[in-house]
Amino acid sequence: MTVRSGWLSPDSQSREDTRLISLGALTPTSAVATRSGVLPGSPTGSFRISGFTLTGTTGTMSGTVSPGRAIVQSTDTRGAYPLALTEYQTVTFPDGDAQYTRIDLLVLRVYDDLYDSSGRTEAVVEIVKGTPAATPAVPAVPDLALPLYEVTVPAGTSAGTGGISWTTALVGRRTATVGVGGILPITTDTSNGAYPGQYRDLNGQLQRWNGTAWTDYPVLPTWQSWTPTWTTATGSATPAFGNATVSCRYVKFGTTVHLNFAITFGSTTTFGTSPTVNDNWRFSLPVAASSTRMAIGFAEMSANTAGNRATARVYLSTTGAFELVTCSAQSILTAYAYTGGVDGITPWTWASGYTVFGTATYEAAA
Repeated sequence: MTVRSGWLSPDSQSREDTRLISLGALTPTSAVATRSGVLPGSPTGSFRISGFTLTGTTGTMSGTVSPGRAIVQSTDTRGAYPLALTEYQTVTFPDGDAQYTRIDLLVLRVYDDLYDSSGRTEAVVEIVKGTPAATPAVPAVPDLALPLYEVTVPAGTSAGTGGISWTTALVGRRTATVGVGGILPITTDTSNGAYPGQYRDLNGQLQRWNGTAWTDYPVLPTWQSWTPTWTTATGSATPAFGNATVSCRYVKFGTTVHLNFAITFGSTTTFGTSPTVNDNWRFSLPVAASSTRMAIGFAEMSANTAGNRATARVYLSTTGAFELVTCSAQSILTAYAYTGGVDGITPWTWASGYTVFGTATYEAAA
């Protein structure tokens, strides 16, 4: 017998005792049940699962199943069956139907006479023959069986006609199971997680079960738009965007916030009534900062002509807003009307078509 079972004969420790107690360390599906599946691993580390691999023999109806280990879970009270195929096993599929294609199912199956009255107490790799049809269906998985492969057998297929076309006939159905806390390698299954915080590897992407869905991990931040509130440090001479073009975006990764802003003032933009050099502009942050900072980034200001450009330092005047401070001369060497904090008249008298573009990075409040 090449498929070996890991439960004991009845004695002082029952077979149920063995199945229920020792397998609790594998991937749980309930408080006492274990996820059915093949244990992952391959000799070279090149494959997620090498156990119970079906390899067809060209020109024939036969293939070989490679050694492997697996768990087949029954009911919570009955427990799980640990199994091992220790040698390569040959399986031969019946010839194809004369008229229709069929789909067979290769399974790892447990027979336990104590429960199923089958007269058998063993585990086997067996073929569940499908029904030939114009549109063939995959046969149902038998009770206490782990599906390994779907195998399509076209009408008229036999060894005499060249056998099964193995390169196109197989659809993998193996699923993996690992120790609790282990990262589950995913091949074909789409089942839910067993507990919040469980991890799996889906084609190289690590995912975490959050209680309702699998989500990529770590959670990658996404850029979002925000429209800052535009005020002044004094609360006087309050400006308004009007029909300005305002494009502001930010992304938060942990406590780090990156932002950029691009503002082109429009014909209905107002820059405050009778602004003074004390009415420095303030733009609200998308996320509150942990503290004030003298410099978190830089901006370019333009007075709508190529030469009338200047640089400003972006600084956190409060934990909720940033301001701009002129920090360069104009490229055309024309003196500013005013220097220092940017407001309605600094570094020039602002008007429609003027722009301010900038970027910054800061630490968000915890």
